[in-house]
Amino acid sequence: RDELITSVIPVKEFSDDVFLFMATQKGVVKKVQLTALDSNRRGGIYAIALDDDDNLVSVKMTSGDNYIIVGTRNGKAIVFHEDRVRVMGRTAKGVRGIRLEKDDIVIGMDCSARKEDEVLTVTSLGYGKRTELDKYRVTDRGGKGVINIKSKASEKIGEVVGVKIVRPDQDLILITNEGIVIRMNIDDISLTGRNTQGVKVMKIDDNDSVGALAVVNQETPSKQ
Repeated sequence: RDELITSVIPVKEFSDDVFLFMATQKGVVKKVQLTALDSNRRGGIYAIALDDDDNLVSVKMTSGDNYIIVGTRNGKAIVFHEDRVRVMGRTAKGVRGIRLEKDDIVIGMDCSARKEDEVLTVTSLGYGKRTELDKYRVTDRGGKGVINIKSKASEKIGEVVGVKIVRPDQDLILITNEGIVIRMNIDDISLTGRNTQGVKVMKIDDNDSVGALAVVNQETPSKQ
């Protein structure tokens, strides 16, 4: 495969009512019970069976009662409840989460139990926006999704590189492919409608682009 995606999920204990939800570049999603992965094999065990031309994009731990959002490179997104995906065995391939156009791929997936949370979208040329999750109509899995960010402006804003569920008490860290890092408060990013292009959140030099992003909780000031 062209790239290696690594997802690390900290686990305190293996429980029957906790799940791992996965998404691949080709739009496949899968839900597996956490206890199915309880193994101490040195070589590991399979959690999902991938086609040769597919890659794992994201893995999230869920409670079984979350809303799932899947975002694509060309600015589409779909939101559905995770109960629309049945629990599967370790070696299963999964089911269709979003129907993709020919030149599109999934670039991110996230989950939330609260419709009042917000969706953060970031593009390769440093544009970003927040949109309320309830602005995305909840549908069944496997649809084409809706416009998440205006694709007609793609030459100006670049391709979508990240879709995250965020809250006001968090910070966003952006890292470019040339190693430039910036950290900002989520509240500093404009809250706009779903079908918009967002605003510039990071200045990008020529021949550079946003390569990675992370959402972290804000540090709590220590008591003196």
